[in-house]
Amino acid sequence: MIFTETELAGAFIIDVDRMSDERGFFARSWCEDDFAAHGILTPPVQANLSSNPKRGTLRGMHYQLEPFGETKLVRCTRGAIYDVIVDVREESPTYGQWLGVELTADSFRMLYVPARFAHGFVTLQDNTDVCYQVSAKYAPGYERGIRWNDPAIGIEWPITPTLISDKDRKHPDSQLLVPHA
Repeated sequence: MIFTETELAGAFIIDVDRMSDERGFFARSWCEDDFAAHGILTPPVQANLSSNPKRGTLRGMHYQLEPFGETKLVRCTRGAIYDVIVDVREESPTYGQWLGVELTADSFRMLYVPARFAHGFVTLQDNTDVCYQVSAKYAPGYERGIRWNDPAIGIEWPITPTLISDKDRKHPDSQLLVPHA
């Protein structure tokens, strides 16, 4: 696997290292040793699937409070998404900053999302599926969210979302999430 550190502390873009021949290719998408070499010591305990029939479907921006903070390893398995993370760790030098990455089924690219990052995506194609491994079980009482179009964060979505759940639409603005000066 090829790990590329992003400008957000602790977040990585991960590309598979393909070994190709006439049959196609083989690549690892998870290796405990490779992740540990990059300081990622949280093995997955749960795997989630998201199926999205319509382009413009938005899911997010979600995170869980400690002690149920989730790291996520996100991959698009069909179609394409614009995957977004926001650092909500108050002590972090990248607090309040966001990163967006296009993930497609064809690229096999993954995004590693540290705990205490809000996460969400918008589908760029109809019939898009997303798979993500998480390091903690879902804990409803610890779930939080921030609004996808919060002006204090200023996420630049490549398309305007057209399908958003009431729950995601009602997330509050994160007035406290202003990047450090």
